[in-house]
Amino acid sequence: MEQNFSIKHWSEDDKPREKLMLKGKSVLSDAELIAILIGSGSRNESAVSLSKRILQSVNNNLNALGKLSLKQFMEFKGIGEAKAVTIAAALELGKRRREQALPDFFKITSSKAVFEIMQPLIGDLLHEEFWVLYLNNANKVIYKAQLSKGGITGTVVDVRLIFKLALEHNATSIILSHNHPSGKLVASDADKEITKKLKFAGEQLDIKVLDHIIITEKGYLSFQDEGIF
Repeated sequence: MEQNFSIKHWSEDDKPREKLMLKGKSVLSDAELIAILIGSGSRNESAVSLSKRILQSVNNNLNALGKLSLKQFMEFKGIGEAKAVTIAAALELGKRRREQALPDFFKITSSKAVFEIMQPLIGDLLHEEFWVLYLNNANKVIYKAQLSKGGITGTVVDVRLIFKLALEHNATSIILSHNHPSGKLVASDADKEITKKLKFAGEQLDIKVLDHIIITEKGYLSFQDEGIF
């Protein structure tokens, strides 16, 4: 007898949508949440089973899942363009929600606080970006900006623009930050040189460069903590 994998033939308690409505979203597994997004699987595979297979391809890591391209999603049987777009959009919303989770005027008390702000923004990018946090006298972030976007190995930083924004926002100090797509938490000679250059420029304008944080997906390196300054 042929087995029917369709969700409509499951018990009400096992259907992801019904389970969410009856028990709340927190009880659903990652696969069940994705199954709700894609709606249906294929003739021989349920949406949940398909979702589990997709997750297994990235070792059940949602961060890794968020890096998949539409083409990579569509390599799974049962995932067409519309479903791939839906999954990608949901993952991007989750990322943006995390970015906005920190309150306005977040106070910087440690290098870890900078990591918590910047990791959702640049931690899992495949290219390098250079950002600056602008702080007031109370070490609260009043503005943050992407100053440069480059390739896998580096970016070009405009010193004048960095301090132009500092003056426009009445910042008294800044914190530099960029990511290393390679995952290596090592400051290059170029990293040290631009930090030295910006620190000197800041001294002329009485705007302190408090730190330079290198961000990866799972960790960070602080110039201040490491005594690189």
